[in-house]
Amino acid sequence: MHVLASGAVLAADSLAAESTAPSVWTQLFGSGLIGIREGLETGIVVMILVAFLVKSDRRDALKWVWLGVAVAVLMVLGLFAGIHFGTSTVTGTAAELISGIASLVAVAIVTAMVLWMRSAAASISGHLRAGLSRALDVGPLAVTALAFFAVGREGVETALLLVGYAENAGSSAWPLVGLVAGVAVAAALTVALYFGAVRINFARFFQYTGAFLVLVAAGILGYGVRALQIGGVLPGGSTMAFDWSGSFDASSWYGTVLQGIFNFRPDPTVAQLVVWVAYIVIVLPLFLRPVKPKPAPAPQTGSGQNPQAADEPQTA
Repeated sequence: MHVLASGAVLAADSLAAESTAPSVWTQLFGSGLIGIREGLETGIVVMILVAFLVKSDRRDALKWVWLGVAVAVLMVLGLFAGIHFGTSTVTGTAAELISGIASLVAVAIVTAMVLWMRSAAASISGHLRAGLSRALDVGPLAVTALAFFAVGREGVETALLLVGYAENAGSSAWPLVGLVAGVAVAAALTVALYFGAVRINFARFFQYTGAFLVLVAAGILGYGVRALQIGGVLPGGSTMAFDWSGSFDASSWYGTVLQGIFNFRPDPTVAQLVVWVAYIVIVLPLFLRPVKPKPAPAPQTGSGQNPQAADEPQTA
């Protein structure tokens, strides 16, 4: 956290409460789990595209898919670096305002993506195959663009999640290390899945990890509200819902987990508590509700593709 102008009592209290960074293990675990979840989701998208080209005897187009993937990865890294290092160079009230606004934007985008994936996951494989079939007829640029947007969509979600999550760790690099390690594990799992070495219940995996992301996003939302209260944009910064600071051990295992992963505070404001509860009550049931997948369009056969050739695993 950044130190506000002298005389701002609320900012000083906030700084004191958040001066203890989460443990290294907590930072690695939280960002690593995000990396595995989002990395595996991205890996499955790439696997679907690659498998379709291989089974359709269009290996010549693989280089355009990998080009789109590489550009998307560079875009995501640039986005993360721009937001993270941009906010770290600003101090005072401006820093709190930027952190608060960035957190709210991150929550909005991540929520939309998580809910969209929940409803589209069952048919995403068919949609990707159909889109790639059409892109092959258009040309290399269309194939590259399809891979870029398919991977970039997942990558943007990852970058926004980590930026909001890493705010709680200050300038520590451990969240980024955890993310890289998680993505590496996800890449290894994707390769193993492609060659049939492992099997995963994707529906259950993404349901559990998606619910985890909803809880993480709720914490980021609460953090954003508190930052805007410190910055003077939102009222009620001195009205606490409760104060468990005296009995809450921030250095304990549960304290580091709650603070480091879920942005829990022992002294939330009323507004923080209200938005946290409201977000979970509204978004979690929406995410867990049963959905009926929409039928995906059949791949075109004009370029020699076999519409029955690809049988990649579904993401949910």
